[in-house]
Amino acid sequence: MHPRISIGIIGTGWVGASVAISVLQAGAAQELILFDARDGLAEGEAMDLAHGASFYPSATVRAGSLAEMQDTQAIVITAGKNGAPGQSRLDLLRDNLAILRGIALQLRGYTGIVVIVSNPIDVLVYDFTQASGLPPERVIGTGTMLDTTRLRQILGQRLALDPRSIHAQVLGEHGDSEAVLWSGAEVGGVPLRSWPGWQRADEAQIALQVRRAAYEIIQRKGATNHAIGLVTAHLLHGMLRDERRVLTVTRVQTGALGLFGVALSLPTVVGAGGALQVLEPALEADERTALLRSAEVLRAAIASVDF
Repeated sequence: MHPRISIGIIGTGWVGASVAISVLQAGAAQELILFDARDGLAEGEAMDLAHGASFYPSATVRAGSLAEMQDTQAIVITAGKNGAPGQSRLDLLRDNLAILRGIALQLRGYTGIVVIVSNPIDVLVYDFTQASGLPPERVIGTGTMLDTTRLRQILGQRLALDPRSIHAQVLGEHGDSEAVLWSGAEVGGVPLRSWPGWQRADEAQIALQVRRAAYEIIQRKGATNHAIGLVTAHLLHGMLRDERRVLTVTRVQTGALGLFGVALSLPTVVGAGGALQVLEPALEADERTALLRSAEVLRAAIASVDF
């Protein structure tokens, strides 16, 4: 008999709530445990979500403590402050670092997978891995999965195609130094740069649109939450079913493309054991330069705080 799939979510603000409803609708968990530092919030969200049980695959939803999450297969961390208009993800570093370090200490000895969604995600994944003592493959972040789906949506509009038919990736930091892998983008085996009417001159503007997407949303509604909720549910569903999908998640790198001592997103085989195998995509010279620059931005951010 298969064990009951249980997922914990730490932080039930806008993002945590969107992750919760997306996880339930995806059927990724049979039990969902919610925790928030604010009294009553997790319990209220659990009650609200439970009332919709007729409309998602069978699952129980309840509030619980961090100690109760020790038996889950995965814990999602969305706790922390959201970005304010005009604020970069790295600007959030010190506030959210303190919050996640406290959580890491309480999760020492945890045997499941920790999925970090809070920003700045790459630096938080690096620090959480150090503070928790968990192996790198079991502390992963959604990374550039969201940037990648934004890129595919924009390309889908341009090409009049379903985004799911477009294979293109964003690598590096989930932030301003991210790099689009244009040379590897394709549609049905046809390189994007060979697509009728494609103009390389448009690539820089599209990449900027992807980078600026979160800022544009935050300026209008105060936070980004729905797309990242769907991204996280997609990650959890495939991971806990051990589907071994290739996803652009962030984890501490241990040698892929010569990268060490930094967490950033590369195409990675994700399965029941976490971020298992980091792939090394073919990169053109300018793409390799951009990726290495992204790594240096993140190393500088890591060095700016006391580890």
